[in-house]
Amino acid sequence: MPRYLLKRLPSALLVLALASFVVFSILRLIPGDPASSLAGPDASAETVAAIRTRLGLDEPLFTQYAHWLGDLVRGDLGPSYAIGGDTASLIGDGLAATAQLTLGALVLVVLIGGALGIAGATARRGWVRGTVRAVTTGALAVPPYVTGVLLVLVFAVGLGVLPPGGHASFLDAPDLAVQYLLLPALCLALPSAAILGRYLKDGIEHALTEDYVRTAKAAGVAPRRLLWRHAVPNALPPVVTLLGMQTGHLLGGAVLVEAIFAWPGLGRLAEQGLTRRDYPVVQDLLLLLVAVFVVVQLLTDLVYAWLDPRIRWE
Repeated sequence: MPRYLLKRLPSALLVLALASFVVFSILRLIPGDPASSLAGPDASAETVAAIRTRLGLDEPLFTQYAHWLGDLVRGDLGPSYAIGGDTASLIGDGLAATAQLTLGALVLVVLIGGALGIAGATARRGWVRGTVRAVTTGALAVPPYVTGVLLVLVFAVGLGVLPPGGHASFLDAPDLAVQYLLLPALCLALPSAAILGRYLKDGIEHALTEDYVRTAKAAGVAPRRLLWRHAVPNALPPVVTLLGMQTGHLLGGAVLVEAIFAWPGLGRLAEQGLTRRDYPVVQDLLLLLVAVFVVVQLLTDLVYAWLDPRIRWE
């Protein structure tokens, strides 16, 4: 495994380097000037120029890029332009809330997707298969912002069993934190759960048609044992790869879901940084998301190799 990790490290660093350049460049193409936003609409040209000099925005773009990378290597994210405070503290606070939402959604993806996949592959009654197909199709077809509104109308307004939005810490009030987490996590998880359920269903159905399964069935092996000891384990490797990819989608989708449910995570921070042209916050935040995605993909490959003995650590 160490050799495998060392082999993958250069490509991961290359992805991060390219991502840093793309993030830095795209932000400069967005209309608007941080100095003008900070100075206000009635500021003089001299005031705007002084702010640009203080922030280093009057330097050549390559120099600004080099300074930013140098600060990142030293672990110095610097101060925020417009939001206020230290960039590292702002991202750290938002990251804790977004990680909580993403992990909660990931648990629901595994539970709901696993149940849909197994039920769709093993159900003998047609109405069960039809229900699974309808649920997965609806979860994929309905946009998250519509799902979020429907969940709020049903569970918060209609039934009154869950809060419509907000956030609580698991350390301070775990029971309240679960209540705040359920609706946004479910909204975020449903599309990924539907995709995972379909992949798992197809994988189990394919495994159940293999010769060794038919031989075991003819020998009198119980259907439940065939399912859990043979079909499900053989269907897991591609599902694990898909789950790793969906983790990245969950991080990206959290931006919209956080806005719907007033969740104080990285999505709200990104929205504030973009509207106020806060380059340090947005740059570091986007690069962090890329880094998380790269790490998740690496861990996914490791788990895939652990599940599939045909893959060697090379």
